[in-house]
Amino acid sequence: MLPMPNSGLQSLSVPKPPVVGKVSHHTIDLSWDTENNRARAGPPENWTRFSVEEENSRTHKYGTIYVGYSTQHTVEGLEPSTSYKFRLKITLPSGEFTYSPVVSVSTAREPMNGKNLHRALTMNDEEELIRVLQSGTVDVNVPDTLGFTPLMVTAQRGFLSLVRTLIEHGADVKKKNSSGKDSLMLACFHGHLDVVKYLRDRGATWTSRDRAGCTPLHWAADGGHLPVLAYMIQDGCEVDVRDGVSFWTPLMRVSAVSGNPAVASLLTRAGADVNARDKDGKTPLMVAVLNNHEPLVQLLLGNGADPHVKNEFGSGVAEMAKAFGRQNIINLLEGKKIQ
Repeated sequence: MLPMPNSGLQSLSVPKPPVVGKVSHHTIDLSWDTENNRARAGPPENWTRFSVEEENSRTHKYGTIYVGYSTQHTVEGLEPSTSYKFRLKITLPSGEFTYSPVVSVSTAREPMNGKNLHRALTMNDEEELIRVLQSGTVDVNVPDTLGFTPLMVTAQRGFLSLVRTLIEHGADVKKKNSSGKDSLMLACFHGHLDVVKYLRDRGATWTSRDRAGCTPLHWAADGGHLPVLAYMIQDGCEVDVRDGVSFWTPLMRVSAVSGNPAVASLLTRAGADVNARDKDGKTPLMVAVLNNHEPLVQLLLGNGADPHVKNEFGSGVAEMAKAFGRQNIINLLEGKKIQ
């Protein structure tokens, strides 16, 4: 007991230390015995006052964090997994005061969160992933800063084991990011056949569309992975499905983006329409000419593409090649007597 300002000190007994209640990773609940409290009669200056003091871990000096007449206080804004020391000061209306012994308490470990989950995915750490999911504090579909769910992240990276673990813990195979892509589209684009098959087994569909109306087959065509494309076609994918903006089929996407003859050959063998028209009346052959994909132009011509078709502006492939100065394409067309 510390020295008191007057002789009335003897009437004030040493209080018990604060009682620790609920402890979280950033709060501690404290309460204290009221045996030294007085009936709250009259004005507040006649009441017993309580103060909670916290030790500064660097200076080891105490500072007041609460003053009042309540018999409980929640200390907030604390660091997780950190030890703190508190003591109670009781002050009578007369000004006499005394301190309780010190109580030490540590905050809890910070709960698992989305960052823990996505960190486990980055490390391809299945054991840590399971530990995070079993904590019960993290949504299995929590997105990262780019809006990708854990399942999307693992699907595009080809981490089949993690894909299975996430789905077993309730991951939504049909969930989409801000651009409308789902996990199946990402796996198709990146060429992870084993992941594609597993997602299909767990309910992912070929008819899913992103915000531009593109399907998994459009994205697989962009990715150019033949085993994935072959599986999709064998599994019943519609080869001439159109997007929702330009009305492009996957073959048109090849003509516009990669110009990959192997992908185009696979699609045409599966029955893709080499003379399909987009919303402007362009065919895959026209799009290939405009993008200077000479090998693809040759392939399309060899598979029945009509070089005499005109778009809605009255232009055909020869006019397009000349307008854009595609001399190699012009020579090719002239060699085939296409004017």
